[in-house]
Amino acid sequence: PQMRPRGPWAAGPAALLLLAGVLASDGLPSTRGRKKVVHVMEGDSGAVVVQTAPGKVVTHRGGTIILPCRYHYDVSTHDPAEIRLKWTKVTEPMAFVDVFVALGKARRAFGSYRGRTALQEDGFGDASLIIRNVTLQDYGRYECEVTNELEDDTGVVKLDLEGVIFPYHPRLGRYTLNFHEAQQACLEQDGILASHDQLHQAWLEGMDWCNAGWLEDGSVQYPISRPREECGRKDTPVGVRNYGYRHKESEHYDAFCFTSNLNG
Repeated sequence: PQMRPRGPWAAGPAALLLLAGVLASDGLPSTRGRKKVVHVMEGDSGAVVVQTAPGKVVTHRGGTIILPCRYHYDVSTHDPAEIRLKWTKVTEPMAFVDVFVALGKARRAFGSYRGRTALQEDGFGDASLIIRNVTLQDYGRYECEVTNELEDDTGVVKLDLEGVIFPYHPRLGRYTLNFHEAQQACLEQDGILASHDQLHQAWLEGMDWCNAGWLEDGSVQYPISRPREECGRKDTPVGVRNYGYRHKESEHYDAFCFTSNLNG
């Protein structure tokens, strides 16, 4: 993954306005879905300051999804060919993987996204990204960045998958997997390590599990719906209990895996 700093965005007379929407479908919707609220304020200088709210889209493994993103700018000031569109996936708080880049008529997809991604291009200012044959590894947060010679703005869209979470430990017993072994164990079960958001949702839906397990971010957690003495004392609150980030090589726990049915 590449590392890059994130600094404040300074708006100018030809300010970009980025809009990340919310769509959820197995196909390619054009009319369904709703837009998130965007707050636009005009300062004393006449410059436009834009705030965008994050969007979320939901699909299943093997499906097709649109990551929605729109932008606006002063066409009288800049040539559309100067606008660069870039999609990246957030792999860690400050780490990103390139997904797709467009500049003028040039297009380029990266890594596992080659052959599966394209811009929707539904009218001027549409930077929405189509992802086909969605995989478990596609789950996560994506950034849509629109840049001209002077300015840039970024919107965030979260790609979620329909599926199930299940706890896993080998036949040898509890707490025998380091982080990398837990990753491999989930792959062997046709899954991936679950995220905190996925585990939290499973807890909201009633999951109760005493054994702590690795999650995809390297933390160790477990969901408790019915506090009891053998699960960290009876007088402790319900919720997803978190051991924090653990040493990925030397510490051993179980795993929480996530999988999604192929084509629903």
